[in-house]
Amino acid sequence: MQAVRAAAYGLGSVLIGVSLANRGLSDAAVGAVLASLLAGSALVSVLLARHGDRVGRRRCYRLLLVGMAIAGTVFALTGWLPALILAGLSGTVSTDVVESGPFTSLEQAMLPHTAGEHDPTHLFGTYNTVATLAGSFGALLALAGTSPRWLLAYPLAAAAGLLASGRLSPVVERGHELEEKPLPPLHQSRRIVMRLSGLFALDSFGGGFVPQTFIAFLFTRKYDASPQTLALVFFSIGILQALSFQAAVRLASRIGLLRTMVFTHLPSNLLLIAVAFAPNLPSAIALLLARFALSQMDVPTRQAYVMAVVEPSERTAAAAYTNTARYTTRPIAPLIAGPALRVGLGLPFLIAGALKMLYDAGLYLAFRDVDLAHERP
Repeated sequence: MQAVRAAAYGLGSVLIGVSLANRGLSDAAVGAVLASLLAGSALVSVLLARHGDRVGRRRCYRLLLVGMAIAGTVFALTGWLPALILAGLSGTVSTDVVESGPFTSLEQAMLPHTAGEHDPTHLFGTYNTVATLAGSFGALLALAGTSPRWLLAYPLAAAAGLLASGRLSPVVERGHELEEKPLPPLHQSRRIVMRLSGLFALDSFGGGFVPQTFIAFLFTRKYDASPQTLALVFFSIGILQALSFQAAVRLASRIGLLRTMVFTHLPSNLLLIAVAFAPNLPSAIALLLARFALSQMDVPTRQAYVMAVVEPSERTAAAAYTNTARYTTRPIAPLIAGPALRVGLGLPFLIAGALKMLYDAGLYLAFRDVDLAHERP
């Protein structure tokens, strides 16, 4: 299910940005659309955190797939700004190849229940690798054409997901044993989840200045990059990310989850800042590829880390709250990035890199002494 959805998001990561540029929307309008995509993810993730386990994880999953079908159809068929914003607020359209909103919140909570005795970090590594490879091939589909009509792949992917979701086992639900003794969504781990959420919000605020849809828009605007070039770039990015997920799993087994998150993320942000000073398209692409070879190594380790520091009964809420935190601040960034382009087309990269480096430092200082049982020698 995730692979099919990721393929559609990979195609959308190229075509949505290109179509926003080609439809003649103003910088402010583009920022508003991107902000709606991020705000929708935050809103729906909050609803999942509060009500997801009571409604049922599988039922929520199917509702999201229906929303994805409707939203994708809107982006495919119209350039009317209010419609695009409303579709974005559904929370089911991703600005990146690998979605980290409500779908991921549910999957992140369900995956540990299927791990058995396996290391959850390996499971999350495989999960993200599959998504990224599928998303990369989805981005490559943009070579076939740049018409927004190709975004009708969203309802097709959603339909396939609905069919596959019928095979989800009841084991992925919160569990009948928890209903015998009701607990709030967050109880023992509330404080640590709130601290993580605050830091993730800072990181995501920085990332909101340069989502892949915005990069596609900016490279089209600044370097006159063709959709075909962007498709190849995003395909290459996906391959590098997939390889980095597997490398992250191996590195985490040696130095731990937290160190892997921080020690790979920090240099990637220096490369992100360097993109702002790239004199031409080839150098910008080279720096961007180098950046993405490192920047996503914190994804499987972050997901595994969050699941490791909370109780099993708190996983849906912890995943939803930490993912929601990432989207609470992120919608603000495009609203600032749009006007910032008037100052300099590279300014969003500078702001993003600086904020993300601040997050890296804060995360390491706040959690370096937290003990994870499965990391003990």
